[in-house]
Amino acid sequence: MAVQNRRQDIPKPLVQGRKRFRAWRRTRKLGTRIPERLWDVAVKLAVTHGLNRTASVLGLDYYSLKKRVDSTDSDEHSSASTFVELSMPPLATSGECVIELEDVAGARMRVHLKGHEVPDLVAFSHSFWNAD
Repeated sequence: MAVQNRRQDIPKPLVQGRKRFRAWRRTRKLGTRIPERLWDVAVKLAVTHGLNRTASVLGLDYYSLKKRVDSTDSDEHSSASTFVELSMPPLATSGECVIELEDVAGARMRVHLKGHEVPDLVAFSHSFWNAD
């Protein structure tokens, strides 16, 4: 009776995935790697139902499944990221700022910015840090 309750607790997509894996295992040659189409099924199930549960129900190694889920996550993030240009609002004419740089040898540079134009601070800092 306990076995029946466990089977009823397994979501239908996991049961279907287990059937696909069992069918493949019955017909495969020993030493054959799991096909990518089955790994894709396992990854989708793991995302929905959790790594541990999916690996257990499908009879897969937890860490092998985790690697594939993690690589899928990083692929999705890298393909989803796009360049977005942000336009800066015009600086106020009375804007004022002081930037001070100091290196390990004690050399200092102080830049006082006032007014409309903002110089290239990156170029300033590079020239300061790379000065001989």
